[in-house]
Amino acid sequence: MSLRINDIAPDFTTDSTSGELSLHKWMGDHYAILFSHPKDFTPVCTTEFGAVAKLSKEFEKRGTKVMGVSVDSVEEHHKWVRDIEAFADAPANFPIIDDRSLQVAKLYNMLPADAYLPDGRTPADSATVRTVFIIGPDKKIRLTMSYPMTVGRNFAEILRALDAIQITDGAPIATPANWVPGQDVIVALSLSDEAAREKFGEIDIKLPYLRYAKAPKKA
Repeated sequence: MSLRINDIAPDFTTDSTSGELSLHKWMGDHYAILFSHPKDFTPVCTTEFGAVAKLSKEFEKRGTKVMGVSVDSVEEHHKWVRDIEAFADAPANFPIIDDRSLQVAKLYNMLPADAYLPDGRTPADSATVRTVFIIGPDKKIRLTMSYPMTVGRNFAEILRALDAIQITDGAPIATPANWVPGQDVIVALSLSDEAAREKFGEIDIKLPYLRYAKAPKKA
């Protein structure tokens, strides 16, 4: 069975470039982003890890930890990090876990249970290990995105989605298409017009079921 939104993110313990860690303990009460890769020393993945390195302060501002998954050893990860940092001109100071066993790839339904890594493998052998998971402090999966080998991830969109998740978390609001921070949000249908005005102030009624309000400030 595949993982779904609001499922508890499966916990795991494994080695990483930051030593042995367990996902849930490592997260603590933070949000987390888990992003997976099929192999070290691959071109698209190097640009993606570089993008994350450059955004480290943005994730930190949002109380979010980032963990990379790559289906290679910690020893290889440490070598690859030198390339990533040289390409990005930024430190890659987030953990990258050792998933040669495919423990995490299978636990998160990125590969079938009978998958294995053949000798002399290529990235194609673990091609579907190209997924992003945003996980809430309650350890529930809030978002998943899967990408093919040829399409580099848009981390600006991942950051935007994280902002949307955080501003709507526990609040009776949603974000409209193409929303970015600072724009108005949609009032949940669970609130009457009167209750919405009491909570948010002025509301802009586009349709009986589509009402906008000023975005609340994040806690």
